[in-house]
Amino acid sequence: MSRIGKQPVVVPEGVEVAIDGNTVTVKGAQGELTRTFDAILNIAQEGNEIIVTRPDDSQKARSLHGLTRTLIANMVEGVHQGFSKKLQLVGVGYRAALKGSTLELSLGFSHPVNVEAPEGITFQVPTQTEIIVSGCSKEQVGQVAANIRAWRKPEPYKGKGIRYEGEIVRRKLGKAGKGD
Repeated sequence: MSRIGKQPVVVPEGVEVAIDGNTVTVKGAQGELTRTFDAILNIAQEGNEIIVTRPDDSQKARSLHGLTRTLIANMVEGVHQGFSKKLQLVGVGYRAALKGSTLELSLGFSHPVNVEAPEGITFQVPTQTEIIVSGCSKEQVGQVAANIRAWRKPEPYKGKGIRYEGEIVRRKLGKAGKGD
């Protein structure tokens, strides 16, 4: 039995959950999320808990059990509290600015890079070298942050680029044998 899958998902106050067959809709203060899951699993709501059960121990049912429970838990947490990722710009002249809902990045190119905020995602720029991507969908927040980071990944020689907060960039020495 899946250790994660057998745990119930507790629904906090202020969050509404609607289960229609294998489609789960969650509404809360941060927004609304809908997702359709595989029909092999049974999703039921008992009081303020959502329980995911599997009919048998087939390989497919076992592999989807914990995943489905975790996705539902992320939906509930997302509409209740929301998710955010923090990015840091490291490098001379690397800056970020917010113009409406568009993020404008100066990353050493001959032109500024403009990133439009998709629906459900908000950008914050507390300083010129910090970006906070937030929203109610954990998957969407992570993807948007990864797309921004892909413009200038951290390079190993000087450490310049866009990195996640707390990310450790392994540094290389460069030309160690110079002058001999």
